[in-house]
Amino acid sequence: MLPKLPKGLTRHWPIYLPLMLLGALLTPLALRSYVETTTYSRRYTNINQVPVKPVAIVFGAGVWEDGTPMPMLADRIQGAIDLYHLGRVQKILMTGDNATPEYNEVIAMQNYAEQQGVPLKDIRLDYAGFSTYESCYRAKEIFGVQQAILITQEYHLPRAVYTCSQLGINAVGYGRPDWGKYQDESMRFYTQREMLAIIKALLEVHILRPKPTFLGPFEGMGNG
Repeated sequence: MLPKLPKGLTRHWPIYLPLMLLGALLTPLALRSYVETTTYSRRYTNINQVPVKPVAIVFGAGVWEDGTPMPMLADRIQGAIDLYHLGRVQKILMTGDNATPEYNEVIAMQNYAEQQGVPLKDIRLDYAGFSTYESCYRAKEIFGVQQAILITQEYHLPRAVYTCSQLGINAVGYGRPDWGKYQDESMRFYTQREMLAIIKALLEVHILRPKPTFLGPFEGMGNG
Protein backbone atom coordinates (compact mmCIF):
# COMPACT_ATOMS: atom_id res chain seq x y z
CA MET A 1 0.00 0.00 0.00
CA LEU A 2 1.33 3.43 -0.94
CA PRO A 3 1.77 5.90 1.92
CA LYS A 4 -0.77 8.66 2.13
CA LEU A 5 0.30 12.20 1.42
CA PRO A 6 0.29 14.52 4.44
CA LYS A 7 -3.01 16.32 4.82
CA GLY A 8 -1.38 19.73 4.48
CA LEU A 9 0.25 18.79 1.20
CA THR A 10 -3.02 17.34 -0.08
CA ARG A 11 -4.89 20.50 0.84
CA HIS A 12 -2.36 22.77 -0.90
CA TRP A 13 -1.85 20.53 -3.95
CA PRO A 14 -3.76 22.92 -6.25
CA ILE A 15 -1.11 25.54 -5.37
CA TYR A 16 1.94 23.28 -5.57
CA LEU A 17 1.06 21.76 -8.94
CA PRO A 18 1.17 25.02 -10.94
CA LEU A 19 4.43 25.97 -9.19
CA MET A 20 5.97 22.62 -10.12
CA LEU A 21 4.84 22.99 -13.71
CA LEU A 22 6.21 26.53 -13.84
CA GLY A 23 9.54 25.32 -12.48
CA ALA A 24 9.66 22.56 -15.10
CA LEU A 25 9.09 25.15 -17.83
CA LEU A 26 11.52 27.75 -16.50
CA THR A 27 14.44 25.44 -15.72
CA PRO A 28 15.38 24.73 -19.37
CA LEU A 29 15.09 28.45 -20.16
CA ALA A 30 17.29 29.35 -17.20
CA LEU A 31 19.93 26.79 -18.16
CA ARG A 32 19.95 27.97 -21.76
CA SER A 33 20.34 31.55 -20.55
CA TYR A 34 23.26 30.49 -18.33
CA VAL A 35 25.10 28.81 -21.21
CA GLU A 36 24.42 31.73 -23.54
CA THR A 37 25.59 34.29 -20.98
CA THR A 38 28.79 32.48 -20.03
CA THR A 39 29.83 32.07 -23.68
CA TYR A 40 28.67 35.45 -24.97
CA SER A 41 32.13 37.06 -25.13
CA ARG A 42 33.54 34.10 -27.06
CA ARG A 43 30.95 33.97 -29.83
CA TYR A 44 31.19 35.95 -33.07
CA THR A 45 29.07 36.44 -36.16
CA ASN A 46 31.36 38.92 -37.94
CA ILE A 47 34.23 37.03 -39.54
CA ASN A 48 36.51 40.05 -39.26
CA GLN A 49 36.21 39.96 -35.46
CA VAL A 50 37.02 36.26 -35.06
CA PRO A 51 40.43 35.90 -33.37
CA VAL A 52 43.19 33.84 -34.95
CA LYS A 53 43.38 30.23 -33.74
CA PRO A 54 45.38 27.26 -35.04
CA VAL A 55 42.37 25.04 -35.79
CA ALA A 56 38.78 25.37 -36.97
CA ILE A 57 36.38 22.64 -35.88
CA VAL A 58 33.38 22.07 -38.13
CA PHE A 59 30.50 20.02 -36.70
CA GLY A 60 28.59 17.63 -38.95
CA ALA A 61 24.98 18.37 -39.84
CA GLY A 62 23.74 15.90 -42.42
CA VAL A 63 24.39 14.92 -46.03
CA TRP A 64 22.09 14.11 -48.94
CA GLU A 65 21.80 10.64 -50.45
CA ASP A 66 24.30 11.63 -53.16
CA GLY A 67 26.90 12.35 -50.48
CA THR A 68 26.85 16.14 -50.71
CA PRO A 69 26.36 18.38 -47.65
CA MET A 70 22.91 19.59 -46.69
CA PRO A 71 22.53 23.41 -46.60
CA MET A 72 23.35 23.88 -42.91
CA LEU A 73 26.44 21.73 -43.17
CA ALA A 74 27.56 23.44 -46.38
CA ASP A 75 27.24 26.78 -44.60
CA ARG A 76 29.37 25.57 -41.70
CA ILE A 77 32.07 24.30 -44.04
CA GLN A 78 32.00 27.57 -45.96
CA GLY A 79 32.66 29.42 -42.73
CA ALA A 80 35.79 27.34 -42.16
CA ILE A 81 36.91 27.83 -45.75
CA ASP A 82 36.54 31.59 -45.42
CA LEU A 83 38.52 31.63 -42.17
CA TYR A 84 41.22 29.49 -43.76
CA HIS A 85 41.60 31.75 -46.80
CA LEU A 86 41.75 34.80 -44.50
CA GLY A 87 44.61 33.17 -42.59
CA ARG A 88 42.70 33.02 -39.31
CA VAL A 89 43.13 29.23 -39.06
CA GLN A 90 45.85 26.95 -40.38
CA LYS A 91 44.04 23.61 -40.19
CA ILE A 92 40.44 22.38 -40.24
CA LEU A 93 39.09 19.45 -38.24
CA MET A 94 35.93 18.02 -39.80
CA THR A 95 34.00 16.06 -37.17
CA GLY A 96 30.85 14.12 -37.93
CA ASP A 97 28.99 10.86 -38.30
CA ASN A 98 30.40 7.91 -40.23
CA ALA A 99 28.57 5.21 -38.29
CA THR A 100 27.95 3.13 -41.43
CA PRO A 101 29.83 2.75 -44.75
CA GLU A 102 26.82 4.25 -46.55
CA TYR A 103 26.74 7.45 -44.48
CA ASN A 104 29.84 9.61 -44.31
CA GLU A 105 29.55 13.23 -43.28
CA VAL A 106 33.26 13.94 -42.98
CA ILE A 107 34.25 12.84 -46.48
CA ALA A 108 31.50 15.08 -47.84
CA MET A 109 32.90 17.93 -45.74
CA GLN A 110 36.44 17.28 -46.93
CA ASN A 111 35.41 17.15 -50.59
CA TYR A 112 33.51 20.42 -50.28
CA ALA A 113 36.48 22.21 -48.74
CA GLU A 114 39.01 20.73 -51.17
CA GLN A 115 36.93 21.88 -54.13
CA GLN A 116 37.25 25.43 -52.79
CA GLY A 117 40.99 25.42 -52.48
CA VAL A 118 41.74 24.00 -49.04
CA PRO A 119 44.61 21.49 -49.46
CA LEU A 120 44.13 18.01 -48.03
CA LYS A 121 47.23 18.39 -45.87
CA ASP A 122 45.39 21.01 -43.83
CA ILE A 123 42.20 18.96 -43.33
CA ARG A 124 41.80 16.29 -40.66
CA LEU A 125 38.80 14.00 -40.32
CA ASP A 126 37.10 12.76 -37.15
CA TYR A 127 34.85 9.92 -38.27
CA ALA A 128 33.38 9.36 -34.79
CA GLY A 129 31.99 12.79 -33.93
CA PHE A 130 28.53 11.44 -33.16
CA SER A 131 27.53 14.37 -30.91
CA THR A 132 28.81 17.77 -29.87
CA TYR A 133 30.17 16.27 -26.66
CA GLU A 134 31.96 13.44 -28.44
CA SER A 135 33.38 15.82 -31.05
CA CYS A 136 34.81 18.12 -28.38
CA TYR A 137 36.11 15.24 -26.28
CA ARG A 138 37.86 13.62 -29.25
CA ALA A 139 39.21 16.94 -30.52
CA LYS A 140 41.14 17.31 -27.26
CA GLU A 141 42.06 13.69 -26.50
CA ILE A 142 42.62 12.25 -29.99
CA PHE A 143 43.64 15.26 -32.05
CA GLY A 144 45.36 17.25 -29.32
CA VAL A 145 43.45 20.46 -30.04
CA GLN A 146 44.12 23.09 -27.39
CA GLN A 147 42.73 26.20 -29.14
CA ALA A 148 40.03 26.31 -31.78
CA ILE A 149 37.35 28.25 -33.59
CA LEU A 150 34.09 26.28 -33.54
CA ILE A 151 31.84 26.69 -36.54
CA THR A 152 28.13 25.95 -36.45
CA GLN A 153 24.78 27.76 -36.64
CA GLU A 154 24.10 30.45 -34.04
CA TYR A 155 21.41 28.45 -32.20
CA HIS A 156 23.91 25.63 -31.55
CA LEU A 157 27.00 27.75 -30.93
CA PRO A 158 26.59 28.49 -27.17
CA ARG A 159 26.40 24.78 -26.33
CA ALA A 160 29.33 23.94 -28.60
CA VAL A 161 31.57 26.64 -27.10
CA TYR A 162 30.51 25.74 -23.56
CA THR A 163 31.09 22.02 -24.05
CA CYS A 164 34.50 22.32 -25.68
CA SER A 165 35.61 24.88 -23.08
CA GLN A 166 34.58 22.62 -20.21
CA LEU A 167 36.51 19.76 -21.82
CA GLY A 168 39.73 21.76 -21.88
CA ILE A 169 39.79 23.53 -25.24
CA ASN A 170 40.34 27.28 -25.42
CA ALA A 171 37.40 27.73 -27.77
CA VAL A 172 35.68 30.62 -29.50
CA GLY A 173 32.80 30.30 -31.93
CA TYR A 174 31.93 31.61 -35.36
CA GLY A 175 28.15 31.52 -35.71
CA ARG A 176 26.57 30.96 -39.09
CA PRO A 177 23.08 32.36 -39.86
CA ASP A 178 19.99 30.33 -39.04
CA TRP A 179 16.78 32.30 -38.24
CA GLY A 180 15.83 34.21 -41.37
CA LYS A 181 17.84 31.90 -43.61
CA TYR A 182 16.07 28.60 -42.96
CA GLN A 183 12.35 27.91 -42.60
CA ASP A 184 10.82 29.15 -39.36
CA GLU A 185 9.23 25.76 -38.72
CA SER A 186 12.62 24.07 -38.90
CA MET A 187 14.25 26.67 -36.69
CA ARG A 188 11.52 26.37 -34.06
CA PHE A 189 12.17 22.63 -33.94
CA TYR A 190 15.96 23.06 -33.67
CA THR A 191 15.64 25.76 -31.04
CA GLN A 192 13.26 23.75 -28.87
CA ARG A 193 15.42 20.64 -29.19
CA GLU A 194 18.46 22.69 -28.23
CA MET A 195 17.03 23.43 -24.78
CA LEU A 196 16.93 19.71 -24.02
CA ALA A 197 20.38 19.26 -25.55
CA ILE A 198 21.77 21.92 -23.20
CA ILE A 199 20.46 20.03 -20.16
CA LYS A 200 22.14 16.87 -21.49
CA ALA A 201 25.38 18.77 -22.13
CA LEU A 202 25.48 20.16 -18.59
CA LEU A 203 24.99 16.67 -17.18
CA GLU A 204 27.74 15.32 -19.41
CA VAL A 205 30.43 17.91 -18.67
CA HIS A 206 29.70 18.45 -14.96
CA ILE A 207 28.47 15.11 -13.67
CA LEU A 208 28.62 12.10 -15.99
CA ARG A 209 31.74 12.70 -18.11
CA PRO A 210 31.07 9.65 -20.31
CA LYS A 211 33.73 8.27 -22.63
CA PRO A 212 33.03 8.74 -26.35
CA THR A 213 31.70 5.83 -28.37
CA PHE A 214 35.19 5.41 -29.82
CA LEU A 215 38.54 6.72 -28.69
CA GLY A 216 41.64 5.22 -30.30
CA PRO A 217 45.28 6.27 -30.63
CA PHE A 218 46.46 9.87 -30.48
CA GLU A 219 46.64 11.44 -33.96
CA GLY A 220 47.48 15.10 -33.37
CA MET A 221 46.83 18.06 -35.64
CA GLY A 222 50.38 19.18 -36.25
CA ASN A 223 49.77 22.45 -34.41
CA GLY A 224 47.15 23.83 -32.00
